[in-house]
Amino acid sequence: MKLLIVEDEPNLLSVVRKGLSEKNHEVSAALDGTTALQMLEQNTYDVVVLDVMLPDINGIEICRRVRAAGNFVPILMLTALDSSDNIVSGLNSGADDYMSKPFKFTELEARINALARRAGQDHKPAELITIEDLEIDRRAKTVKRGGTPLNLTAKEFRLLYYLARNSGIILSREKILDNVWNINFDMNTNVVDVYINYLRNKVDKPFTTKLIHTMKGLGYVLKA
Repeated sequence: MKLLIVEDEPNLLSVVRKGLSEKNHEVSAALDGTTALQMLEQNTYDVVVLDVMLPDINGIEICRRVRAAGNFVPILMLTALDSSDNIVSGLNSGADDYMSKPFKFTELEARINALARRAGQDHKPAELITIEDLEIDRRAKTVKRGGTPLNLTAKEFRLLYYLARNSGIILSREKILDNVWNINFDMNTNVVDVYINYLRNKVDKPFTTKLIHTMKGLGYVLKA
């Protein structure tokens, strides 16, 4: 596998890099966020191991920028801050998994392998997304549920597709605004809540099984 390790502690970076290289992985390293973003823009990796606390750009911001750029490489976040708030922030920024420091190398390797396997299974064109009986055709811009066509506006479709593309991931209002409306988060706007309600009326209300869920204080998630 081709791996990128983003870690500003030289000793830890050396140990991790050496251990993964001995497992026949191709390992690149970055000591700061700026270098990591440049490397991610110029190269393709199978998995990224990303520390949260970096000297310039923190790992959560790096993860957010990578996802906003349309790069969905699996990201394993490392953090010395193991509170639930920090973990939630990392996952909401687009990380796929997290580990608290200190950690065992064997567990790190196992999690990297798991992320790579999952990415291989999920690596398919997202032109057609199916979740339960919901079918979203990105190319045709059509949505069906239980075989029944749903009439969505362009913005409703874009929001639903974004939720479905990230199925099972809690998406904050800030993240939704940034990716669907391309605007910065404004505490005074309720546009996300309004459009989620529009979607629920069309996607969920006529059907028994609900797919769009509110995660109180965190955001929204579309899942079976």
